[in-house]
Amino acid sequence: MNLKMHHIATMLLMLALGGPATAQGDFDGDEVEMMTKRYTDAYDSLIGSYYLRQFSHSRLLSSRELSLEEFDALPDSVIANRLANLHTVIPMTFNSEVRSYIRFYLKYMSRRLDVMLSLSQYYHPLFEDALSRYGVPEELKYLTIVESAMNPMATSRAGAAGLWQFMYSTGKNYGLEVNSLVDERRDTYKSTYAAAHFLSDLHKVFDDWTLAIAAYNCGPGNINKAIARSGGKRDFWEIYYFLPRETRGYIPAFIAVTYVMNYYREHGLRPVQIKVPVQTDTLMLDRDVLMNYVQEYTGVDYDELHTLNPQYRADFIPASSGRYSLCLPVARMERFIANQDSIYAKTQDSLSRRPMAVEPVKQKAEKASSSKGGSGRYYTVKRGDTLSSVARKYGLTVQKLKKLNGLRRDQINVGQRLKVR
Repeated sequence: MNLKMHHIATMLLMLALGGPATAQGDFDGDEVEMMTKRYTDAYDSLIGSYYLRQFSHSRLLSSRELSLEEFDALPDSVIANRLANLHTVIPMTFNSEVRSYIRFYLKYMSRRLDVMLSLSQYYHPLFEDALSRYGVPEELKYLTIVESAMNPMATSRAGAAGLWQFMYSTGKNYGLEVNSLVDERRDTYKSTYAAAHFLSDLHKVFDDWTLAIAAYNCGPGNINKAIARSGGKRDFWEIYYFLPRETRGYIPAFIAVTYVMNYYREHGLRPVQIKVPVQTDTLMLDRDVLMNYVQEYTGVDYDELHTLNPQYRADFIPASSGRYSLCLPVARMERFIANQDSIYAKTQDSLSRRPMAVEPVKQKAEKASSSKGGSGRYYTVKRGDTLSSVARKYGLTVQKLKKLNGLRRDQINVGQRLKVR
């Protein structure tokens, strides 16, 4: 499993990258800059998701900025005792590397804990069930924060995808379908059970959960090489310097996340609880479905529909095989059932007339972002966008774009919606 994330955007959170910490318990400047950028990119991507857009940034803030001076004054023995008191199967080792990662997470997560804790309430029951079924320690539910900041749409530069950041080949090996229309690495349910199965298999190989987690990051081959180069030692910290750089940071990052998610109150953090997402239900489909007809007959917002069904890469569910599902808000499921014959019939008619006219989700989502208050086409600003780049994208001049949106300055912000037609 490769941690080099694009993101997240997501999410979201390749905090595990980087080498061991310095003796002073901090990272060098370049590493801090690299990790901060990856974290903020991931967080911005997560905030852009349908449900989290319903809350303003002012509400997605913990009530108190963490004072790092207070953390730096905290004796090692206090942190070590807290980690030792966690009821975990995996050893929560404390050392300077772990302390550095705890400091890093506390600094950059302190004002984002609302999101992590609220998503945990939504995802953790599923994670805990899957991990339990495969005999995997429950604390590994925190691994998705390190992997993807719990963002199903997270994609790494190396091509790893989903909450659990499966690479293409590993996902295939564990029964996850990946093709032009479907990417089950983004299916929350299927990918979670596949990850639990994979972690269980890795433990059978190494008979050590810390090595199994490290192998999840860099592959069993790299762990075996490190064991051989160390003279046959089979303890993570004894083979530490023989491992890939990102894997050296992976275990300390996991321990740090586990610490922060359990002891944030001890650091004076009081995050606001948010509700994400609504109650949902899942229906197995037996015929092909175009998403626009689901939207038409159920009234579910287009972005919400794809947020709940991130595994579908296009505006189409190839469900005639009988093995694909549709997730909807509970309140809208009855509408789908009552109108499913019409949805199936319209889908079949559309596909018979234009069988190749299946538009990618990303393009469709941009078209679907029109304002609730009027006609026209709108574009949501992404990281790296400028007025000139958006204007070029839609064949406009900068002045025309500014006039359409009543802008006086050239500055635009991530998440801002610009009228382009």
